[in-house]
Amino acid sequence: MAQEVRGVVAPGKNQPVRVETIVVPDPGPGEAVVKVQACGVCHTDLHYKQGGINDDFPFLLGHEAAGVVEAVGEGVTEVAPGDFVVLNWRAVCGQCRACLRGRPQYCFATHNARQKMTLTDGTELTPALGIGAFAEKTLVAAGQCTKVDPEVSPAVAGLLGCGVMAGIGAAINTGGVGRGDSVAVIGCGGVGDAAVAGSRLAGAARIIAVDIDDRKLETARRMGATHTVNSRTTDPVEAIRELTGGFGADVVIEAVGRPETYEQAFYARDLAGTVVLVGVPTPDMRIDLPLLDVFGRGGALKSSWYGDCLPSRDFPMLVDLHLQGRLDLAAFVTETIGLGDVEAAFDRMHQGDVLRSVVVF
Repeated sequence: MAQEVRGVVAPGKNQPVRVETIVVPDPGPGEAVVKVQACGVCHTDLHYKQGGINDDFPFLLGHEAAGVVEAVGEGVTEVAPGDFVVLNWRAVCGQCRACLRGRPQYCFATHNARQKMTLTDGTELTPALGIGAFAEKTLVAAGQCTKVDPEVSPAVAGLLGCGVMAGIGAAINTGGVGRGDSVAVIGCGGVGDAAVAGSRLAGAARIIAVDIDDRKLETARRMGATHTVNSRTTDPVEAIRELTGGFGADVVIEAVGRPETYEQAFYARDLAGTVVLVGVPTPDMRIDLPLLDVFGRGGALKSSWYGDCLPSRDFPMLVDLHLQGRLDLAAFVTETIGLGDVEAAFDRMHQGDVLRSVVVF
């Protein structure tokens, strides 16, 4: 029987979000209903509200979430009612060419729930990243549920669902940061700080954080940065080279998603070094680089989508590292808020006042 719950809806482009009554259907084949315990306020949710993703309004926002499986549909075997899970937005298919090659982290046919959640008048909602977790309960594909150790705080675990995983994965999975490497991270919001933390976890010897906000640089230092550069007052390329013996960093992670910062990343890496783009650009952005420089500098230019993660592999591992005291995921939580505080949280995010606000139910 369908349930009615409260959820945060973006009704139209740049319109204030509002708390509405949401109708959540019973799970169908391959689906699960999850009782949400916590959900982070991610910049991607703001992009949805601003119409920067698409115009499939109204959106049911929220996607960095953890909770307990309440019910499952026919054929579901990977999770059961009562399981504590982190939600992910890439339920792998197991059948596409990437999956069949043993690389499910690059699955080309990921999927979400088939049924739609609605408003009480029947208006269909588009769930953010196929999740829609600024709601007391949500409907997802069962493959979007990843079981983790229930000892972890939901407010902490949910952040692995997007931004923290994207940053850590950009460093470890995409960038291949290893022991003794030098790393530069350009842009120290939630994803950039996670890249700093991931680089530290991987054993990087030198981690250089770059941003235009001294508050963010101080946070990056707490996350593991060994050096900081304010690029508002200092040329970041020259500063990174100076801090790496004149050579440039082995891995440079661009966590802003702008042409000018990508160009900085390109020239701030060592010969045969790696650039990782994890910041999300807008469709109109272009970059112009001398092709001879692309050839002559060697190395690799990579894009990191969701940190090249495989949730079933990476989420439990990172939760275990957190519980062991080796990865401070709690440091990413600036504040906990209620469901009606999401609009104000977007304002604080825009001002750079928070690393993560987390809605706790």
